[in-house]
Amino acid sequence: MRSLRKTVLLAILASVVLVLALLHSWPTRAYTTVDLWQQPGLLVERHLEERFQEPDHQLSNIPYHVRDSVASLLARNSCVCEGESGGVNLPFTQLLFPRVSAHPLHTAFEASELEEMKRRRAKEYKSFQKRSKTAADVLIIAEANSPLQYPTQGVDVRPLKTIIIPGLAVHNLPRDHYSINITATLGTLNVAAEVDAVRIKGDGEMHMTISSSLLPNLNRQLQFVTYTNTLFNPSTVDTVQFETEGHQAVFSIKIRHGVTPKLYNTGSKGEYNVSALVTIATKTFLRYDKLQDLIDSIRRYYPTVTIVIADDSENPKTISGPYIEHYIMPFGKGWFAGRNLAVSQVTTKYVLWVDDDFIFTANTKLEKLVDVLERTTLDLVGGAVREATGYTATYRQTISIEPGEEDGDCLHMRRGFHHVIQGFPNCVVTDGVINFFLARTDKVQQVGFDPRLARVAHLEFFIDGLGSLHVGSCDDVIVNHASKIKLPWVSQSESDKTYAKFRYPSASSDATHTKNGLLYFKNRFQCLTHN
Repeated sequence: MRSLRKTVLLAILASVVLVLALLHSWPTRAYTTVDLWQQPGLLVERHLEERFQEPDHQLSNIPYHVRDSVASLLARNSCVCEGESGGVNLPFTQLLFPRVSAHPLHTAFEASELEEMKRRRAKEYKSFQKRSKTAADVLIIAEANSPLQYPTQGVDVRPLKTIIIPGLAVHNLPRDHYSINITATLGTLNVAAEVDAVRIKGDGEMHMTISSSLLPNLNRQLQFVTYTNTLFNPSTVDTVQFETEGHQAVFSIKIRHGVTPKLYNTGSKGEYNVSALVTIATKTFLRYDKLQDLIDSIRRYYPTVTIVIADDSENPKTISGPYIEHYIMPFGKGWFAGRNLAVSQVTTKYVLWVDDDFIFTANTKLEKLVDVLERTTLDLVGGAVREATGYTATYRQTISIEPGEEDGDCLHMRRGFHHVIQGFPNCVVTDGVINFFLARTDKVQQVGFDPRLARVAHLEFFIDGLGSLHVGSCDDVIVNHASKIKLPWVSQSESDKTYAKFRYPSASSDATHTKNGLLYFKNRFQCLTHN
């Protein structure tokens, strides 16, 4: 009995000690609840609407004449995809005289499921807009002749940190007494120093008033105004109101973490060390003879560059050798899934993408592509692919998106480029390039390759990267393409037949429907035009 009582007392004592330890270590900070779906832009819009004056009806009575050449360039309320009709279908006509064709994308779905697909897409798009839009996207118009001086851009604060708001001042406002109101919504206002003859009210709160009868003293005090972010919600914007009697202004403070750099140690050599800078990545399927030809040609010019191979063949063969990494995938996993796997294993600053039936030659100067990326802001630069016939292709594409309404936007792709790159006369800026390109590894990994695109895909990567990938193309760095000419007396092997079945599906196949379905739902396009 005494032993049991002793055990109970020890248990109670241990519990008390544990509770005291928990109380001692319990955080004393009061946590707040933050609405991560908040849209501060809506609040700002209401404030701005209150400031807008009634439209000047005198202006509406002034006649004007539309300049069609300029007005036609403005975005319309809704976009339309229109193709070019007519023309004669002769061999090579589309190559020599390309016509624009238009394709509605909703046809990827059955009529019975289209309405449900539209509803789900609209729901997802609304969620996307909430995540991607901030108060920084709200239009702010500066009023005429405002005496208020304030920052228009470039004010950043780290989450839960404090900064001095630069540039606040009042000018050319003769009065006996001056009063300034500053209001924030995601943080508090204060002053880092106090100036004589200035009265401060509300310091440490979201609304602060600074007043003085001496304008120089008031402006001196404004130089010490601080902003402290108090709601942890990175990648948002606090819209600050700055006003005095009869005058109001609004400016933005971006709340965000600094970008963490990803730097690559490429060695101490003065000239470009391609082996330290570049990894060559490829995806293979059944064509081991062509893959070996590719490897042999690479080794002729770059014997120590790492080659990463993603392989989804049904009966994979061993590919080994110095500086070769061979990764096996499930059978028929697909084109973009293989790209993802290969690129995920790259540890160098740049990745060179090649098809498994390319052949390196003396014209495949990777140093030139490296030089372009090292000396410009480009993220990716394509080269040229030479066919056995001598024809050389760069497959340069410009990609643009025309805003639409509920039906979605319109995607337009055209052959061509935007402009030549200064210092590189053989290189241009464009939006999409051929399957032979050198890119910053981290940027390619950020965009990624949609693994649902298993058979038919290429430009979809550049469509997903539009707005984040800065793309170029150089036609003086050339890789050869193994001949695809079929001699009539040479029979096709079983592996070639299987490859063709997977690689070239019919236009009515599931692969084509998948591609169009993703453009329709994932990217929210209603139609596509291209030439």
